[in-house]
Amino acid sequence: MIKPLVGIIVILLISSALVVAGSQGSVYVPRVPLFAICAGIGFILHWLVFIPSYYYQTEHYFDLTGSLSYISAVTVAVFMHPLLDLRGLLIAVLVAIWAIRLGSFLFLRVKKAGQDRRFTELKKRFWRYLFTWTLGGAWVFITMAAALASITSMTQRPLGIWVGIGLFLWLVGFSIEVMADRQKTKFRNEADNAEKFITTGLWRYSRHPNYFGEIVLWLGIAIIAYPTLVGWQYAALISPIFVTFLLVKVSGVKLLEESGQKRWGSDPTYQKYVANTSVLFPLPSRDDLN
Repeated sequence: MIKPLVGIIVILLISSALVVAGSQGSVYVPRVPLFAICAGIGFILHWLVFIPSYYYQTEHYFDLTGSLSYISAVTVAVFMHPLLDLRGLLIAVLVAIWAIRLGSFLFLRVKKAGQDRRFTELKKRFWRYLFTWTLGGAWVFITMAAALASITSMTQRPLGIWVGIGLFLWLVGFSIEVMADRQKTKFRNEADNAEKFITTGLWRYSRHPNYFGEIVLWLGIAIIAYPTLVGWQYAALISPIFVTFLLVKVSGVKLLEESGQKRWGSDPTYQKYVANTSVLFPLPSRDDLN
């Protein structure tokens, strides 16, 4: 109980500090920073859905709750901002498109599989499970902190080169993530592939191309948001760094690499794939270079 509770407190303290920083240049509705209002939406939704999820011992709605949190936060920001500019609207649309696509994909995947192995033990322990859902709320908020800071900002700037660069990166990252997910889904649906690892398509050049795509698209959003940030709001640029850290060191890559070693670690073909293929950034495999 102690460690998860301490973890929850740390998450809330870090998030609170970012709320204060991001609220510096935010519009007020009417006496509360709109940034702060939007920041709390993800936490509230995750805590509300946690209650029936723990009671019924299900993880089916975790990823869906995350996506609804992204969509709800940017929707509130758009409709409550008294003078929303085109940059803010563009960022909101990009976040919503990504969240709708990924959320529906993950929800349908876990419903089809019947379970998400990440939660097999977690959901049995109240405090650890609550910590996971609280982390989910923080994940949503910190991931799109730069986006929210820009959407809710009082500062408006003409669209310029930063929007072009950021939009290009978002399109590249989104395309890579969608393509990688579709390739893996198609591979898994083919006969006899359910328990095999994929080495074709984008997965030939990266062991986790979907996560690479996600990192790139959030970097693109941060770049679009950058010109409207002021003062302490620059702290919100931690968003793409935070996404990278979580996907590589906490969830995503770390868990899947450990799972892969447990499932196929004794398979020489898998060991060769790991040795010759980039873990994240798509690169020609060593076999292609030989």
